Parts: sequence; C-alpha cells; structure tokens
Amino acid sequence: MFGDFRNVRIFVKPGPTDFRKSINGLAVLSEESMRQEAMSGNLYIFCNRGRTRIKVLYWDQNGFCLWLKRLEENKFPWPNTEEEAREISREEFSWLLRGIDFWNQYKKLQYTRVS
Repeated sequence: MFGDFRNVRIFVKPGPTDFRKSINGLAVLSEESMRQEAMSGNLYIFCNRGRTRIKVLYWDQNGFCLWLKRLEENKFPWPNTEEEAREISREEFSWLLRGIDFWNQYKKLQYTRVS
C-alpha cells in the first residue's frame, strides 16, 4: 500500500479545505501551502469546512491515491492554525480517524489566584 510504511510521514493541513479540489488541487496545496513534496510518498490530510470529511492524499510509486472518510455523526477534531497543526504520528492518525481529539488533550490551565 505505502511501500515502506515505516518511513511515511503524515502532515495535516490546518483549517478548512475546499473539497471541490481533487488530486491535482490537493497536490498543489501540499506543495505550496504545506511546503512539502507531494510525490514523496508521505500522507497529506485535508478536512472540509464542516469537519465531517477528510481526504488523504499520497503518492504510491506510479500515481496519486486519494482516500475520503465521511463521518455520519460528529465532527473530526481539526487544528485551525499553523501553530496548532503539525506532523502527526501513525498513532495520532489512527486516533484522528476514530475522532479522538489529541490536539486538545492537555489544555494549559491558567489561574490568577488560589482561592
């Protein structure tokens, strides 16, 4: 499927993506907006405005593959800014597909006083 999956990196595009875009448009986004090499074999993940669908784009030896997952209920947790977005691990990718919000797992609490 991914060739040597151990070397595959996974990148998330923050904020909503226009889902009228297909392979070519998403490949351009991965290179221009995400500053990555679309034909590297890495995974590039995009989410629609309603956060009910994600698209995963990757290059597989001789062509691009595009996957789509649509949630029937709930929404995908999704970063809105470059600061929140980052490369994610395979484990975090699995969590994302299950709807687990690992971006907000540890919210920093700020108190002004003890009592």
